[in-house]
Amino acid sequence: MNQANNDIRLLVVVGIAAMLLLFISILLIFIFTQRKKIQYQQSLHALQQSQQFQMIEAAVRSEETERHRIAEELHSEVGALLSSAKLHFRMLKLDGEIKDNKGLYEKGNELLDDCINKIRDISHSLHSHILQEFGLNEAIKHFADKIAHGSVIKTATALDPTYTTTLLPQKDISIYRIIQELLNNTIKHAQPNEINISSTYEKDSLFIIIKHNGVGLTQPIFEKLRFTSSGLGLKNIQTRVNLLKGNINFSRSSDHYYIQIYIPKT
Repeated sequence: MNQANNDIRLLVVVGIAAMLLLFISILLIFIFTQRKKIQYQQSLHALQQSQQFQMIEAAVRSEETERHRIAEELHSEVGALLSSAKLHFRMLKLDGEIKDNKGLYEKGNELLDDCINKIRDISHSLHSHILQEFGLNEAIKHFADKIAHGSVIKTATALDPTYTTTLLPQKDISIYRIIQELLNNTIKHAQPNEINISSTYEKDSLFIIIKHNGVGLTQPIFEKLRFTSSGLGLKNIQTRVNLLKGNINFSRSSDHYYIQIYIPKT
């Protein structure tokens, strides 16, 4: 009798152990399957993100290439034609009936001068030759000086001299375009009379601050505007910052607005 009871107990224990082992096996298989599923989803997300960045980078490169092409055409073809037209103006003899149109001649000559200068400015802006030849700091300084309008807008730069250039010229071009777009937007919408640009370069990471006394943006307003049809410029800025794996933040103090840009080491 005792032997039978012992056998029954043994069978029960073995059965319970087998059930526990089966349960643990099923649980482990479930956990392993879920982990594999999560890893697959993470890999798929990383691949999609990588593809998205590659597409954005290709679009930025394409945009920069197109800028250079337009700049070359403006400078070499259209600029040359306008210069030739101006030369013909100068060769006109102001006598006879033409003398009565001297005012029209002078006005036409003045308009040609303005047009040639404008095309030269557009060409330089598109081509960013200063950036390529002298580096990011000099390009920022040059652009800041160009947008200053005497007593209307004063600009100042305090850029970290230890930042010279990166191994990726496309990175500097993207940073320059970000600052260029931000300054254009600031002048157009914030209407400041003082703009200060400073930078710090530490551990291969670049930190840029644009400070102005206009009516600027805060981060919540920036997040709202960049998803509207009128916020295309802001969306382009955010896209370029994302491409550089950096971040941008808009804030304000009692009397100034700040745009902080962080570009990490890549």
